[in-house]
Amino acid sequence: MAEPDDHRFAADIATQAGELLLAVRAEFAATGRDPRELKDEGDRRSHILLMGLLAASRPDDAVLSEEGADDTARLTAERVWIIDPVDGTREFSEPPRSDWAVHVALVEQHTPTVGAVALPGLATTFHTGQPPTLPPANDGPPRILCSRTRPGAAADVLVQTLGGELVRMGSAGAKSMAIVRGEADIYAHTGGQYEWDSCAPAAVAVAAGLHASRLDGSPLRYNATNPYLPDLLICRPELAERAIAALRGV
Repeated sequence: MAEPDDHRFAADIATQAGELLLAVRAEFAATGRDPRELKDEGDRRSHILLMGLLAASRPDDAVLSEEGADDTARLTAERVWIIDPVDGTREFSEPPRSDWAVHVALVEQHTPTVGAVALPGLATTFHTGQPPTLPPANDGPPRILCSRTRPGAAADVLVQTLGGELVRMGSAGAKSMAIVRGEADIYAHTGGQYEWDSCAPAAVAVAAGLHASRLDGSPLRYNATNPYLPDLLICRPELAERAIAALRGV
């Protein structure tokens, strides 16, 4: 099982990666480098940092990273760290946007037991070692998170069925933590994600008292042979039943 120090460790390395990414942003701005290269450079440096910290402090654990080669030894490992060095590279590459994140999670028996989501642009890291306190429920229409460019099928259905209003935002981590922070109520995603997109956010969301599942209400399972995880629902607990009912068949 996860140790108390694992929660602190996850938060610490996610925060360190976030600080590095802010420094990379500043470096590009100061030298006038092509901002289109910022995405790749941020991904690369953050991945190297996180992998080095994990190798030094958790050498016996397996790792699945968006930016690394998939080692199938993770499939039989008892502890697997699932990381996303930059969640929301588009937003990261557009200073001063803050809706991007760093994800660090520990999975045991297909369940995330530790999670940390750093929001470097907000100088904040949410983690399971000290779960955030969920704000009171919103009195108005449900605020439905969606991508910056198009709402998506799930968001459209929820707006129509629940009388919700759209909130456009960048990365999956930023969207999930917006619910934790009381800025939104439901995040429902269709169209394809991978385990590193939702693992840490789901862990933090559940620790804070939110609902996290597949769109049909079934459990989120991680460290699968194929890390593709196509849909996700994170929402306020009082909205979960209605959201799942509305999303059947999406």
